[in-house]
Amino acid sequence: MDKLSTTSAMLPDAFRGVRDDISGQVGFIWQQAKAPLIVPLLKLAVGVCLVMSIMLFVERVYMGIVIVLVKLFGRRPEKRYKCEPMRDDVELGHSGFPMVLVQIPMYNEKEVYQLSIGAACGLSWPSDRIIIQVLDDSTDPAIKALVELECQRWASKGINIKYEIRDNRNGYKAGALKEGMKHSYVKMCDYVAIFDADFQPEPDFLWRSIPFLVHNPEIALVQARWKFVNADECLMTRMQEMSLGYHFTVEQEVGSSTYAFFGFNGTAGVWRISALNEAGGWKDRTTVEDMDLAVRASLKGWKFVYIGDLQVKNELPSTLKAFRYQQHRWSCGPANLFRKMAMEIITNKKVSMWKKFYVVYSFFFVRKIVGHIVTFVFYCVVLPATVLVPEVKVPKWGAVYIPSIITLLNAVGTPRSFHLLMFWILFENVMSLHRTKATVMGLLEAGNVNEWVVTEKLGDALRTKLGAKAPRKLRFRFGESRKKMYLKLKGTIFCYIRSSSLLEAGNVNEWVVTEKLGDALKTKLGAKAPRKLRFRFGERKKPRRFWRISMKMSWQRIVKVILRRMEKGLDPNSSEGMEKARSDGKRSVGLGNFFTMDEVENKIKKALSDGKRRAVLNYGKKCTKWEI
Repeated sequence: MDKLSTTSAMLPDAFRGVRDDISGQVGFIWQQAKAPLIVPLLKLAVGVCLVMSIMLFVERVYMGIVIVLVKLFGRRPEKRYKCEPMRDDVELGHSGFPMVLVQIPMYNEKEVYQLSIGAACGLSWPSDRIIIQVLDDSTDPAIKALVELECQRWASKGINIKYEIRDNRNGYKAGALKEGMKHSYVKMCDYVAIFDADFQPEPDFLWRSIPFLVHNPEIALVQARWKFVNADECLMTRMQEMSLGYHFTVEQEVGSSTYAFFGFNGTAGVWRISALNEAGGWKDRTTVEDMDLAVRASLKGWKFVYIGDLQVKNELPSTLKAFRYQQHRWSCGPANLFRKMAMEIITNKKVSMWKKFYVVYSFFFVRKIVGHIVTFVFYCVVLPATVLVPEVKVPKWGAVYIPSIITLLNAVGTPRSFHLLMFWILFENVMSLHRTKATVMGLLEAGNVNEWVVTEKLGDALRTKLGAKAPRKLRFRFGESRKKMYLKLKGTIFCYIRSSSLLEAGNVNEWVVTEKLGDALKTKLGAKAPRKLRFRFGERKKPRRFWRISMKMSWQRIVKVILRRMEKGLDPNSSEGMEKARSDGKRSVGLGNFFTMDEVENKIKKALSDGKRRAVLNYGKKCTKWEI
């Protein structure tokens, strides 16, 4: 009791007066701590965040200027480096081609293993100068059996394919690639192309990438761009496309054009094996073994080339869980690698001072650390806090102008999604907490810093899932022809719609009316196809069919066509045709079932003589329109 009395005596009178009011206590503490503690800390945070924002702004503007100059002066890789197509040697034959190893690391990839193996086996290259190596770390025996069976199937077709497994998953992907390079047949290979399990290279991939390595001995890596087959699946995949679009369109292109350095993306690239070995091979000390290898190879003096128009199809994470794991790896890994290699880069003597500055400051510090931290701390914590503390002022240029310019520059990579910019801002702010947490973990090397969770892929399951969905609402694009817009607006028209699969991302919204042609008409007209059908407002969902026949055809030919159709029907003079059609639930039948040749001929003659383009044949309450 004495202690409690002493404690109460030490409290200020103002506090004792409101100690029973919780809100009053909180307000009192806030007022007492704001001036001496909160305001100075918040001002310091604002200053630090403004400095980081300026660093990020300068980096974005610099890359924007460089990419404009690259596009303006046409500094394409083909102009900067020698790149002559590979040709057969009359004397040497295929032996003049370099030996290429294609590695496909996978782990329980049930949905996509057939796609990746099939695409790799379909690469166009002399069959005796290529080896396909499937590195299967699957823990599911059923999936292992399926992958092995698929490899055996391609081997039976004459493809030189190797199925390799190991007893453990030490080192994850880096460990699998490292073990794959130890096999004896790899020693006779000159280059190695790497594709993740969801990547599907085009057949001409090697023809377009290998010449850079053959004709330029200083080049160690040729990197291709990713093409996202499911970018239109949902809003989240569209947001990912915007972020990665800037990475490939600007960051990779700028690094390749200025310093011949950029981070290897871990897939869709071709390495010179001698350069890979000189850099120390694959290491599993971080979750970004691809970036680790690229930095070490660059410090040895090797150059990299990025080919923006060489694209490889792949799949974006379509679930939030898979995307979060991927972003954790991509944020934590670079920060951890920066912690381990910063001094090694600074003390390196084989590369220029400017290149070391670019790698340490621009590539690592600003993009991989500052970019994540400032997005969360400044925009999600500090700016909202200044609303509660009016004493702390944030300049307009720091709160509005700089963020707006950075956001607009980021939209350059994906112009088609410019209208989704506000959603992208919200999406990035939400993910900034997760990325900042991962970045801090990588810098401090704490927690599950080296945890590797394989990104879930859907592959064929994604196609099945999308195929079961109802068709989306119609969308119009600028520059569409009137005819397309006209057909799309007719909501009551019964027609079949064929659209390109979302996984191929082609003319996904193109509508094509299915034309149904009678066998007799097709036989009679031969190669001369009829014109497209026209529909009118107010027609039923399943309108009666009528043929449009060219006015250049004589009426005698029209009658012959009709007669050919009548030969396949019932007796035109009987009513059996109409009754059978009604009993079968049909809404229309051929003209020949109800009208004699004379009636049809007379109707058409009269229509032609009157200058009309349509003849109407009545039967009962219904009528059939025959367009001429």
